[in-house]
Parts: sequence; C-alpha cells; structure tokens
Amino acid sequence: MVPMTGSTANTGDLGLFDTTFSTGATVLSALALLIGIGFMVMGYQDMALPVVGTELSILTGMVGLLAGLFVGLVAFVAAVYMEPGFDDEH
Repeated sequence: MVPMTGSTANTGDLGLFDTTFSTGATVLSALALLIGIGFMVMGYQDMALPVVGTELSILTGMVGLLAGLFVGLVAFVAAVYMEPGFDDEH
C-alpha cells in the first residue's frame, strides 16, 4: 500500500472560506454572478433599472451579464489561488 502525500490528500479542498480575503472574494464572486443574471433578465424583458431608471435592451442586458461574469470569474480565481497576506498566520 502506497501512503498518500500531503499534496494528493488535500486536492479536493479549495479553501474558499479559510481566510477573510478568500471569503470576501467568494462572496463578491457570487454577488457579481447574481447581478449579472439580473441584468440579463431585465434586459431580456426590456425593463428599467430600479434605482436609476435607465431602460435596458437585450444588448445592454447581455453586456451587463458579461461584465458580471467577468468580475465573478476574476474574484473566484483570486479566492482560489491567492496566498494569505501579511495579516493572516498560515
């Protein structure tokens, strides 16, 4: 029987909630994804933004979706791959 090393034993854990930075980046990623989906739905239904009042078309809804997906993806990658900073002891 071959013993498992530390690198193979911990591959399933992404560590999204280990540090305050990764927790914040994960929450930002989820919020950006939800806001992007909201822009897509409001653009598809030709609605107006609730606070601003700007009319959205399907094109502006898709641009909002892609912007939300971009921010969400960048925040998720930062949450997964960033090392703890100066204030975290790991």
